[in-house]
Amino acid sequence: MFLLHSIVPTFAGDLWGPLILCLLLASTLSISASSKQSALIFAAVFVLVWVGAGIITLNAALLGGQISFLQSVCVLGYCIAPLNLASILCHAWANKIYHFVLVMVAFVWATRASVGFMAQLVAENKRALAVYPVLLFYLAIAWMILVQ
Repeated sequence: MFLLHSIVPTFAGDLWGPLILCLLLASTLSISASSKQSALIFAAVFVLVWVGAGIITLNAALLGGQISFLQSVCVLGYCIAPLNLASILCHAWANKIYHFVLVMVAFVWATRASVGFMAQLVAENKRALAVYPVLLFYLAIAWMILVQ
């Protein structure tokens, strides 16, 4: 009983941050959409973040990485923070060049932060296979921010 009590609060506490960041990103992207599409965009962002993190984790595990599902989801979830910031700042200014530069900086920041974690989990000869889905994951989120 003690073991279960000490494990469950740790996992639950670690998932609150990524959940809040995911909800914030989904909310900021759905605010700028039309009233018909705001719920669809909110759901799409929410599903993209959680299913994408799950697929990246599964990919790393299939490549032989010693990774916990919750650990990977936490890291990938926290690494969307720069993209969250870019999404919020894009609402402040209407300049498309500014949006592009801001989102690309946030994309590179988020990708670099999570790639450093994912690259350590798999063997050297399989790193590109583990890092490529991470790149696509953040690129999809960055694209959603750019077209908002």
